[in-house]
Amino acid sequence: MKATETPPPVVKVTEPSPVSKSPAPGGKEKSSEGKVLNVFSHGVLIIWAVLVVMPLLWAIMTSFKTDDSILSTPWALPDKLHFENWSRAWGQAHMSEYFLNTVVVVGGSLIGTLLLGSMAAYVLARFDFPGNRFVYYLFIGGMSFPIILALVPLFFVMNNMGLLNTTHGLILVYIAYSLPFTVFFLTSFFRTLPGSVAEAAMLDGASHTRTFFQVMLPMAKPGLISVGIFNFLGQWNQYMLPTVLNSDPDHRVLSQGLVELANSQGYKGDWSGLFAGLVMAMLPVLAAYIVFQRQVVAGLTAGAVK
Repeated sequence: MKATETPPPVVKVTEPSPVSKSPAPGGKEKSSEGKVLNVFSHGVLIIWAVLVVMPLLWAIMTSFKTDDSILSTPWALPDKLHFENWSRAWGQAHMSEYFLNTVVVVGGSLIGTLLLGSMAAYVLARFDFPGNRFVYYLFIGGMSFPIILALVPLFFVMNNMGLLNTTHGLILVYIAYSLPFTVFFLTSFFRTLPGSVAEAAMLDGASHTRTFFQVMLPMAKPGLISVGIFNFLGQWNQYMLPTVLNSDPDHRVLSQGLVELANSQGYKGDWSGLFAGLVMAMLPVLAAYIVFQRQVVAGLTAGAVK
């Protein structure tokens, strides 16, 4: 007899039904919250930009108007550009002399601050020696010390050293005033730079001085520009130190010149010339920040991330 072969059972494979992708709970709420937060942050930034830019534009616009139009229609555009306001402030109000004095003082103090600050910061960041942390915290303590408390002893020290009412004396004071923040900023920046580059230079026979000036200092260019801009802003707009230490009319800086221009008006009220002098004092600061804006941002981010 032949055995009858039974066919194998047919197994039906049922495909799984597609699962409908439902949004995660709270997903729509998070996206809506993010949009609201984004709109709110942009609105705050726009308001802040308006609050900062509008007074600046108004001051520039007012410097080209006459005194009558400033008082009668302060928000209206000038009927024509009165460049004589600028020439009067530059010549008759001696703003040219004050401008030159400020350039000499700030330029000398900025070079000295960056040179001495970068050297001190490099040693504190790269070399271990007894008292390293103590010296570093001394610089940090200098940032928290109010300069107004040192004005009286500083005045007598400068007088005894014969540096009162001198340009080089004011430069030295500016350097000492700006060193704590410069060392604090550049110490953190030098720590982020690769130490292998300095080691390779030392293996090639470079001295510590050559390694610093030819290898490490060019690598720290973004940090130097960033701290240089901050020091430039503080030193250019400094008023308290030159008022106490520099009473000679031939050595006055821009901040003193603007106050002198405002006080010398009396009842005459040369507002157009005063605004022209004010804009003259602001333009170098704005130009420096616009030119080095990218380097400032690069220096801040490079110093914060390793």
